[in-house]
Formats: sequence, C-alpha cells, structure tokens
Amino acid sequence: MTDSVSVPRRRPLWPVFVAPGLLLIAAIAWTVFWFYAASQVDRTVDVWRVREAKAGRIYDCAKRSVAGYPFRLEVTCEGASVTLVGQTAQGARMPPMTVQFGSILVVSQIYTPKLLIAEFHAPARFAERGRPPSMQATWKTARSSVYGLPGPPEQVALVFDQAGLDRIGGASPVPLARVNHAELHGRLAAESTPAAPVIEAALQIDGGSIFELHPLLAQPFDADIRVKVRGLHDYAPKPWPDRFREIQAAGGRIEITQSRIRQGDLIAVGAGSLGLTPDGRLDGELRMTVTGLEKVIPALGIEKILEEGVPQATLDRVAPGLKARDVNGLLGALDRAIPGLGKVVRRNAGAGLTAAINALGTPAELDGKPARSFPLRFARGAVLLGPVKVGEVPPLF
Repeated sequence: MTDSVSVPRRRPLWPVFVAPGLLLIAAIAWTVFWFYAASQVDRTVDVWRVREAKAGRIYDCAKRSVAGYPFRLEVTCEGASVTLVGQTAQGARMPPMTVQFGSILVVSQIYTPKLLIAEFHAPARFAERGRPPSMQATWKTARSSVYGLPGPPEQVALVFDQAGLDRIGGASPVPLARVNHAELHGRLAAESTPAAPVIEAALQIDGGSIFELHPLLAQPFDADIRVKVRGLHDYAPKPWPDRFREIQAAGGRIEITQSRIRQGDLIAVGAGSLGLTPDGRLDGELRMTVTGLEKVIPALGIEKILEEGVPQATLDRVAPGLKARDVNGLLGALDRAIPGLGKVVRRNAGAGLTAAINALGTPAELDGKPARSFPLRFARGAVLLGPVKVGEVPPLF
C-alpha cells in the first residue's frame, strides 16, 4: 500500500506586498500634494508681499527656504526687513523707515491654506534711509496671523510678550517703552459690504509704560480699547494716512465702542465717536467715567512745577499748547497785587485743579467706587477736559 503525502498548496506572495504598496503610493501622492501645497503657500506669501507693498510696507528677504514636511508648511526668511513708506501724516516728506529683523518664520497648515502665522525673531532695528539705526525693539515672543489670503484679509492679529523699545546710538540704550503683553486684533465687521467695509479693532495692553511722552504714561498701566472704523470705500491696500483721508471725505467716524484703562487706583472707562477735520485732526467727544482722579493730579507734579517756575519743556509734556511765559507772568502779577498770593496758588494748584475737574462732571460709580463722569472733547486735535487742554493728538494725514 502506497502512502500518499498531501503537499500544501503554495500561497501567492502578492497579497503581502499590497499593503506596503498602497502605503508607498499614498506616501508618493502625499509628497506630491505637499510640494504642490508648498508652492501655493509660497505664492500666497508673494501675493501678501505685493499687497503689503501697495500699502507702503515693503518686505524683503535675503534668503528664503521652505520646510515642514509632511504636515506643515514653513517658510523661513533670513535677513528679513520691512521698509515703511508714507505711514505718517508727513507722507513723502519723511524718509522711509526700514526695520531689520533677525528672521521671520511663516507657518501654514496644509488643511488651512488661507491662514498664515508668522513668528518674528528679535531684535528689530529701526533706521531711516542712509542713517544708522536709531531704535531697537526686543521681545520674548512676537507672532502675527492673517486669515483670508490670497484675497482681502478677513482677520489680522499681532501679539507681543515681554517687549521693549529703546533709543540706541548713544553710550547706552535709552528706554522708550515697555510692555508685558500686548495684542492687536482687526477684522471685517459683520455689517461690512464690498463697497463699504467696516473694520473692528481691539487693543489690549498689560503692564505697558511709555517714557518721554507724558509723566502719567511712564507708570505701568493696563488698557482694553475697542473701536469701529466707518467710511472706507473698498478693500484695496493703501497706507493708513490715505485711508484716514478717505474716511474724512466720506464723513466716516472712528467709534470708540469700549475703552478701559487702569493704572494703580485710577480706573477710566469711556465710549464715544470721533470724526476727522479736513486737515486730519480728531474732532468729537468721549464720555468718560473715572475713579481715583485725585491721584492723577499729584502725579503730574503741578505744585513742584509751579514752585520752581515753569519751563516750557515741562509744559510741552504735561500741558501741550500752554506757554510758560503766560503761567509765570500770571503768578508774578498775583504776587505784585497781593504779596504771597502767587505762592498760595502755587502750593494749592493741584487741589484746585482737582476740584475744577470734579466740578465739570457728575457723580457716578465704577467698580463699586465713587467716580466722576464727564466729557472728554477733541477739538481739532486738542484734548480738552472742560476748558483745560490736557494734550494734543497729531494729525492723522
């Protein structure tokens, strides 16, 4: 009897290679898609640069590279710079300002190609054309985002942490500004139309200080300000002075929908609407409610200023537009009329000014504390608290 040995059938090997083959095909397809998306992001960045150039912000890049495979797209710009042209009311009369960065990294996810996120690497140096750098900005982190490209941007954001601005060129840097955290957001409002866009903007500042501008601003403050800008004609890129000129011609308004500023015991909230005069100056009124106002007047150092005489440079900082000779002449006349009267006025100037400002407003309450509510007027750029001029805003175009 012959034993029959069953030989097992040999299984085909091709199913073993199906899964790896499909994976390889998917990887090749994904790679092709990534390189295509990378070229599109590169194109989007170029479109954004052209748009910014029309708005007077000319970006340049000494060396550009694309990375981020497989899920991100990263465009790195080494030796990045932006030249600002016509961004102030002086326009072409002012030489262009160039800001030189260490590098800029622009990131986009392949599934959100309309969103670009940029990281700026410190420091940034500011220099007028043909001159050495005059200012330097530093920060821990600086990021921006733009949504809506390659069409008109729908949302824009700029965020800084631990930032500072110094004047350089001397023996040592001179501090000009400091901030712990700052955010600026802008977007098209829901009521916008192609023929009449409305821009909403929000500015948040935590622990900000501005030196050499006004004594009050040198102390750390927090701010939350929200505005709506009406009167624009289109989405076309253009410098902001041109936009403000357009707003004025259309009778547009800058609406302060909400503002809140806190500095120590001082809290101020306000809202109102401002227009623009034909020469580009603010004109309108804000309704302010303030608590801790009595702490502001001593901070101005009015008694000390009057006791020592009033130099014009000091008045230019604390009361722009007021002439030192007028103040000193008035105090001298008081002394001649009644000996010692000028000295009394000097010593009690702060209390008198506080009482005068309180008399302008009406009693109110803010955060559970007694407060005063009063109008803050803008008349051709001058900032008026009742009849008292407390500042001046330069023309916007």
